[in-house]
Amino acid sequence: MRKQVLEHMQNSRNNNDEIIVYSRGDLTGNGFLDTVYLTGEKTEGSPFWQNITLNVLYQHENTLERIYLNQNVGYNPTISLGDFTGDQVDDILVVIDTGGSGGTIYAFVFSFTDGSMQQVFDVEDFNETSEFQVLYENYYKVKVISSNPNKQYVLDLAYKGEEYLSEIYDGNGILKEPIEGWVDPVGGLYPIDFARDGTYELMAFQEIAGRYHADAIGYVQTVLKWDGQKFIVERQNVAIFGENLSIK
Repeated sequence: MRKQVLEHMQNSRNNNDEIIVYSRGDLTGNGFLDTVYLTGEKTEGSPFWQNITLNVLYQHENTLERIYLNQNVGYNPTISLGDFTGDQVDDILVVIDTGGSGGTIYAFVFSFTDGSMQQVFDVEDFNETSEFQVLYENYYKVKVISSNPNKQYVLDLAYKGEEYLSEIYDGNGILKEPIEGWVDPVGGLYPIDFARDGTYELMAFQEIAGRYHADAIGYVQTVLKWDGQKFIVERQNVAIFGENLSIK
């Protein structure tokens, strides 16, 4: 497979393209194993990649399709193949670490439709439609309000300990001043077949930050499912950190 990819790259490579990662799967439903690979230009002395491009080598026709990503720079680019749209044919999930302090990612899903690969998901579109409020309240509570779906979660900070809480609350548990946190853009996107029916949902993780970014107080976990036309929110929950218990 690698030899075949290299041969095609000789005919279509751009500048200093290198193969980053590759995989195989039936992307069209014709029973042939097609080859999917990412190419890019690596920065000398750094794991940073530029001009990351998705390439699909169709086995039956022996043709190559190059797909230019909306965000094509970052770290640790990966490919995951699986059926995300329920048509019993492999789709492509591309994930790239942005390298930013928030640990966020670029992520795309591509599906073979009408004779070519079509982008059916961009994590930045999801980030734009996913808005949150993170509001500290009296008595060691934090309220997290989600816009998509419309839900409210209440986190208990009592486990944080006296040193942490005394910076925020007075001796009666009343806020010393108003505090608002935030929810980061998606930092992880993982395919999971919850129903074990061969179709993968996407689990998105977003960190909840308090007064500053290192003050993490939990994660929003959102399950995205294909509805026949697009990925929609199937369910959402919030995960909190547990309190360490002393071992007796």
